[in-house]
Amino acid sequence: MTRTAVPSRGEAALWRRPRWRTILIWLVAIIWFAPVVWIVATAFKPRADVFALTLLFKPTLHSLVAAFAPPFLVGARLWNSILVTAGTLVIALPASTVAAYAFSRFRFPGGQIWPLVLLATQFLPPVIIVIPLFVVFKNLDLLDTRFALMVVNLSFIVPYATWMIKGFFDALPPDMEEAAQIDGASRLRAIWDVVVPVALPGIAAAAIFSFVVSWNEFFYALVLTRDHAVTLPVALMSARTEQGDAWDIMASMGLFIIAPMLLISRFVQRYFVKGLVSGAVR
Repeated sequence: MTRTAVPSRGEAALWRRPRWRTILIWLVAIIWFAPVVWIVATAFKPRADVFALTLLFKPTLHSLVAAFAPPFLVGARLWNSILVTAGTLVIALPASTVAAYAFSRFRFPGGQIWPLVLLATQFLPPVIIVIPLFVVFKNLDLLDTRFALMVVNLSFIVPYATWMIKGFFDALPPDMEEAAQIDGASRLRAIWDVVVPVALPGIAAAAIFSFVVSWNEFFYALVLTRDHAVTLPVALMSARTEQGDAWDIMASMGLFIIAPMLLISRFVQRYFVKGLVSGAVR
């Protein structure tokens, strides 16, 4: 008579564990992606079906077209977001890279306290900082301007980006740039031709972080803009009609906010992950 092997209690627990992990992963995925699915579906729903709990509906572009018309003017708000984010990145990345290299390679009086001081400037709540900023920009006649939003974005993006890139530079041995200098290259040429290409994943990670923070910035844009420089996140909050909140228009604006981040993350995901992992190594 053949005997059937009965798995022990430990083996049964090991057999069940992956199943529970899979269930947990699916639950987390549903919680994370359900709002995104709702936004996409609502953007293409007729207004009468916005609150209908169904994915079976006749798609329409009415909400997307209406979002570009007054009073929503998504086109102008989208252009403001693009200009502010692009201007912030163009200034923040070179400044953060140079500062990170200096903190990583040079020795300053006080040692490593200065990178901490730079990061500590971000410990104050935004609600405390925004009032002095409002007064300064008002006196300089810079309220409701894209330039003011760029300055504010730089004030909190540069410290974090510098900290991220510095961690990556710390993980790179200085032998490479020293060898380039021995071969006759200047320090600037050694940095540009040797260090920057190797550090590109870390810089890419800082670039993605800077883009996401600047693109989604809401609080300062809400306080410092009124009409001309309003960005997409602020426009989304104020999407109202005579009938109340225009949820279909809000969902359409949400698509314009989400789409650029999805596209960028799709193309630079491997650089982002590599940069974060390498930057965490000391």
